[in-house]
Amino acid sequence: MKGKVLETAPLEEKEVQLTDDLFEKDDSAYTDADKMTRPSLSYWSDAWRRFKANPVAMVSAILLLIVILMAIFQPIFSRYAYDEQDPFCTNQGPSMEHLFGTDDLGRDIFTRCWMGARVSLLIAFIVAVLNGTIGILYGGISGYFGGVADNLMMRFCELVASIPQMLWVVLLVLVMKPGVFPIIIAIAATGWIGMARLFRGQVFALKESEFVMASRTMGAGSLWIIMKHLLPNSMSPIIISMANVIPGAIFSESFLSYIGLGIPLPLASWGTLASDGANQLLTYPYQLIFPALLICITMLCFNLMGDGLRDALDPRMRQ
Repeated sequence: MKGKVLETAPLEEKEVQLTDDLFEKDDSAYTDADKMTRPSLSYWSDAWRRFKANPVAMVSAILLLIVILMAIFQPIFSRYAYDEQDPFCTNQGPSMEHLFGTDDLGRDIFTRCWMGARVSLLIAFIVAVLNGTIGILYGGISGYFGGVADNLMMRFCELVASIPQMLWVVLLVLVMKPGVFPIIIAIAATGWIGMARLFRGQVFALKESEFVMASRTMGAGSLWIIMKHLLPNSMSPIIISMANVIPGAIFSESFLSYIGLGIPLPLASWGTLASDGANQLLTYPYQLIFPALLICITMLCFNLMGDGLRDALDPRMRQ
């Protein structure tokens, strides 16, 4: 038995006209388009945004700014000179007239502390700049040329680094007359080695990049490539390293002044104040507590701010 074949009529195709009445205009697609994307920020703007989001680093930066401003302006506007002696006000405790008290010569310790901050911070900042300048030039030349030049330059760095830095500093200060600039020269004479090694590693990682090869092909000189291409792309670790050099320089200056190889009298630094206060520790402990506290706070703030800069400038932390 054969099955029946059902025949169906073909469906009629209807042409549908698309008119504007069938659509509803949505203006929010234009007004809210920018809200869907991340705001455009430069590298340094994004680093500053992340640095501000770190409360510990921001508090440290604010405290450091206060210390720097006090070191600049307090000795100028103080009614006491840092070397003014008053035999009738010797070894007085903290009071409204003398906030940190007076020493055995009647000098105002508050003014001397901020004058000492000026000297210590000046030494630390100049040392950081010298370390950065010498280390960048030395490490850039070593890493860029490589080969025999790199081996000889790095062997020299290892030879210098084999002797403890503080021993170098003490020996150099003994040879030169104690003072601000001899201390700067002594600390910076060996402090640049760490910066040189750091920048040498950055140069090795960047010197085969496409933009460096393109600049070399166009006839740029070695110094131009180092200063215009390699250095700007290595600024993040350099800034962090320089921020960490400053507390080390403050400690070195304080140690030299503490052992009697620092700033000559009547100049004041945190090291000389701590050295003078240590002699009066059992009878007048405040003469040591205040300068030592300023040294500790400043070094701690620099270290914490350096950690904040490391996190802010690290591209891997970008979100």
